[in-house]
Amino acid sequence: MDMESASSVVLQALTQATSQDTALLKPAEEQLRQWETQPGFYSVLLNIFNNHMLDVNVRWLAVLYFKNGIDRYWRRVAPNALSEDEKTSLRAGLITNFNEPVNQIATQIAVLIAKVARLDCPRQWPELIPILLESVKGQDGLQQHRALLTFYHVTKTLASKRLAQDKRLFQDLASGIYSFACSLWSHHTDCFLQQVLAVDQAHALSSLERTLLSLKVLRKLTVHGFQEPQQNMEVMGFLNAVFERLKQFLECSRQVDPDSPCREKLEKTIILYTKVLLDFLEVHPCAFIPLIQRSLEFAVSYVFTAAGEGLVFERFTVQCMNLIKTIVKNEAYKPCKNIEDSKPESLEAHKIKTAFFTHPTLTEIGRRLVSHYFLLTKEELAMWEEDPEGFAVEETGGDSWKYSLRVRIETATTLKLTVDDFEFRTEQFLPYLESIFSLLFQLLQQVTECDTKMQVLHVISCVIERVNIQIRPYVGCLVQYLPLLWKQSEEHNMLRCAILTTLVHLVQGLGAESKNLYLFLLPVIQLSTDVSQPPHVYLLEDGLELWLVTLENSPAITPELLRIFQNMSALLEMSSENLRTCFQIVNAYIYLSATDFLQNYAEGLCRSFCNLLKDITNEGQVQVLKVVEVALKVSPVLGAHMFQPLLPSVFRGIVDGERYPVVMSTYLGIMGRVLLQNASFFSSLLTQMASEYNQEIGQLLGGVIEMWVDRMDNITQPERRKLSSLALLSLLPSDNSVVQEKFCGIINICVEALHDVMTEDSDTGTLKDCMLMSHFEEPKLTDDEEPPTEQDKRKKLLALEDPVHSVSLQQYVYEKLKAQQALMGDQGFGALMETVDTEIVRQLQEFLQGL
Repeated sequence: MDMESASSVVLQALTQATSQDTALLKPAEEQLRQWETQPGFYSVLLNIFNNHMLDVNVRWLAVLYFKNGIDRYWRRVAPNALSEDEKTSLRAGLITNFNEPVNQIATQIAVLIAKVARLDCPRQWPELIPILLESVKGQDGLQQHRALLTFYHVTKTLASKRLAQDKRLFQDLASGIYSFACSLWSHHTDCFLQQVLAVDQAHALSSLERTLLSLKVLRKLTVHGFQEPQQNMEVMGFLNAVFERLKQFLECSRQVDPDSPCREKLEKTIILYTKVLLDFLEVHPCAFIPLIQRSLEFAVSYVFTAAGEGLVFERFTVQCMNLIKTIVKNEAYKPCKNIEDSKPESLEAHKIKTAFFTHPTLTEIGRRLVSHYFLLTKEELAMWEEDPEGFAVEETGGDSWKYSLRVRIETATTLKLTVDDFEFRTEQFLPYLESIFSLLFQLLQQVTECDTKMQVLHVISCVIERVNIQIRPYVGCLVQYLPLLWKQSEEHNMLRCAILTTLVHLVQGLGAESKNLYLFLLPVIQLSTDVSQPPHVYLLEDGLELWLVTLENSPAITPELLRIFQNMSALLEMSSENLRTCFQIVNAYIYLSATDFLQNYAEGLCRSFCNLLKDITNEGQVQVLKVVEVALKVSPVLGAHMFQPLLPSVFRGIVDGERYPVVMSTYLGIMGRVLLQNASFFSSLLTQMASEYNQEIGQLLGGVIEMWVDRMDNITQPERRKLSSLALLSLLPSDNSVVQEKFCGIINICVEALHDVMTEDSDTGTLKDCMLMSHFEEPKLTDDEEPPTEQDKRKKLLALEDPVHSVSLQQYVYEKLKAQQALMGDQGFGALMETVDTEIVRQLQEFLQGL
């Protein structure tokens, strides 16, 4: 059958398939279903929906059948797949013109083009993007809009692909078209703003539609098109321009009639601008840091000051509040409990947030929340007056509270506002601590609703968190009651989560005394972190946090505490978002009792780590490797022995020149520990790896030293830089020709590290190593500072034995150079020193002056 005859038959079937008469409809649908796998069927459908003279319903149905066919038969491996020749013809036919007059059909065609693009672009369809861009530039209004609509759907679809190779292809596409997309958006935006000023409603609506589409394209390109967007000036320029455009569009809303067709699209565009910021913040929190200040200023200004009056609408208000909340609660912007473990970006973000939320700003936010957003009707106030408990839980469907608890509820409510205040002063609160804690405990016992108990526990947690160790005299009754509450809440996992959170703060407040809770505490941790138990779905995250603080505050290991670690193997296999906490727990066990822990669990831990390292992010690799580093720091000999299976991969990473600086820095930290504190193990590892690389031992050692010197800039922490210097210096004195060849590099590293660690002693005026620690001092704390945990104390005591903190780099360099000189003689040593740059020698002499 020729194409013309086929078209006629298919057209008739489609016409009957749009009929309301089932006698015609059912046979037509069956016939169309049989044709789905026939060669040429989709070419006929293309001709039909591209024919604007035909009935709209028929064309619509042709598009839907074509779209379904892509899902079923476009892939090469699909049963009854379309031939490559027909697909080539169809791709060409889909983009010959962008002049579809019916909006709904135009949208469906754009979607089906995007479906093909997902499978074929750019390899089998390289001409798609260039043709779309060219059509978008055209002067014909309809063609420009349809091409832009298709451009958006194609971009959206390609951005959604998640395989690494597909991401790279999309990033290549984004870098190639970003400038054009920005200029397109800017052009249509300017046109719209000018037309609004000129009260040109018809053209303004058309420009606004194009602004919305081009902004949708930019949203996908900006959020998903760049691995490190902060390094792209155009991306950051666009994001900064978003704030100005938002202000302009909000001002425009004054001039656009609420009933105008423009109004709805204007509000959609404003919301889309906020989505650009929120999406970018979610996907690239570190790249968003330069935008934090401006985002907070913008959102707070419009939502919590008079600047937004008459301009903002409900959805915009919600988006602004989401922006503030996401910035405030973002995990990437929170420093670690141990500041030295924090990333510089986290510290920077935290500093910006803290500086922004001043007391006056917070006061105004609180005032506006209560006076503008939390308004109660007279009926609601009357209900609260009559039945405060029933009113409080009505939204969550609770049975009623007792009227007699009203005073305590109001006390708790007021207290919650107080303890959550940024300016909470512990010393001002302490005189009321006993009475308030007693009231809260009574309330916790008397209320019956789970939601209420959770709220009261939240307030109790806040109080304990704020007053810390000063809660100790008052928690006896709570400690006795919590086991009963835990038992009663067996069917209420969310209440158990609240109990876990309370226990976290309670353990932190009790410190070493928390060991008296182990009879209750350890079974709770065991249950919450056992993935074979159904409740773990709800309890795991809080259970891990409780496990960690219990270890950090434990004065000594117990058999029961050690036994819980049996849960960890399954947790590591899950590779969930809780991995970081799992690694912190492993480290806490090593600090608590390295010998007992490693002898019992290192073998299984090694297996888990080896499996994890096969498929984990760079950050995840660093977390795994830090565990090995901690083990080597705490117990150099046992740590190296127990984690021996992991060390060859570390060695390979150094030799092969690991690309990622943070990973390389950690590799060098581990190898530095082995070389400095377990030289015999390093020697045997070097022999093993020389055999693997089929190299002489000296040749391989030379390569390691050379790479170490070359990648020293990857190491940013002063402690690790000093460790590297000490480790490489430990190779001296040496008559090994390879070590002597690398002498110049070793000295360069040492001088760099001396610059890092040497400071002037204010008492004597001489230079001293600022990393040296001679004794352990209990820190003097203000009332608002948390006391050190037992783990903090363990780390301090460990540091006293750590070469980084117990060996003077200045003295060590001097002694090693004197030993090398004694080995080689003055003449040989002089020749060796001549291999070092004269300026480096001069600086070295300054550092060693007086020794």
